[in-house]
This record gives sequence, structure tokens and C-alpha cells, in this order.
Amino acid sequence: MTRKCVLASNNKGKLREFNALFAPLQIEVVAQGALGVESCPEPYFTFLENALTKARHASRVTGLPALADDSGICADALKGRPGVFSARYAGDQCDDEANNAKLIEQLSDKEDKSAHYTCVLVAVRDADDPEPIVVEGRWNGQIISEAAGTGGFGYDPYFYLPEFGCTAAQLTAEQKNAVSHRGKAMKAMIEAIAERWGW
Repeated sequence: MTRKCVLASNNKGKLREFNALFAPLQIEVVAQGALGVESCPEPYFTFLENALTKARHASRVTGLPALADDSGICADALKGRPGVFSARYAGDQCDDEANNAKLIEQLSDKEDKSAHYTCVLVAVRDADDPEPIVVEGRWNGQIISEAAGTGGFGYDPYFYLPEFGCTAAQLTAEQKNAVSHRGKAMKAMIEAIAERWGW
């Protein structure tokens, strides 16, 4: 029996990744927009607070269990920024190109180019779930100044992985899901849902 879960996002890249990893559990992940859910504000300064707020909102509107992640890239030399502001780093109406340009510019005079992606993933059975499942994934790399690769999205073309000798945008979807922050968080979430919810 396939179960349905709402994803508190309309990001097509995230939706593809979630469905690929959750398919073995027979969980269909549906974007909130397909169910008439409008995005809610993300006013907080931590990934956890934003993810929990989004999950509760999507569940409240749809009556379905909900998944939400808040993720971003954190540059060590910038004290973890852009962090929760990764999607709108260059302004509210910006795109990936503008966000990447701002990050590259801010790191241009820094020797330390190390960075990591963080993903906090939350699942709630309903909007008032007193025991949300919370997992976290982290992916270490370095920021480079020239884009490489066409896969992925966001900061992936500038996120260099020394162990692979390429950027995140040069990995196949399968490779990325195996090692990325979101892939790690999703695997932990799959185990937690199976154990705690019996799915």
C-alpha cells in the first residue's frame, strides 16, 4: 500500500530526490503546491525551527503527514553564512546565479574556502505531533570560484568535493544521493519512520 506524504516545498530538485529515496518504503511524496498549500514564512535563524514550522503548516492544511527540510550551505570563513539564507542570499527575488556570485565575492579575500551543506529534515504525523522526527545530514567540501558541471541545483556547481575530484554538479544523481547532506538525512529519516511510525 502506497502512503502519501506532503513535502513542504515546491522545489522540483528536492522532490525528485525525496521520491527516489522514499520509493522503496512505498511512500509517495507530493509537493505542497500540488495540494494547494502556499509556502509559509521562514523567519527563524536555525534550520530546525524553519523545517518544523514548514512541516506543521503543510500538515495542518492537507491533513497528511508532512516532511520538511531546511538546508543550506555554510562557509566556515563567513561564520556559517549563508546558512538559512542560502536560497535568498542575494535578496528575496534572486536566483542561483546571483546567490553564487555573492558567495564567491564574499569569499574572494578569504584563504579558507571550506564549507558544508547542512540539511535538517523533520517529519510530523499531523500538525500537532508532539514527537516530530528530526534528523540532520552534513556534507563537507570547498567553494571554488569557477562553476563546473550541470547537474544538481543551487550552489552545487561551486561546491568542490576533494574525495571525488569534482563538484557536486558533476556527480550523477545516484552518487549525490549516496553522499549528500540531504541523502544522509533522508536515509536517517527512512530508518526513523520505519522504526517509529511502523511504515
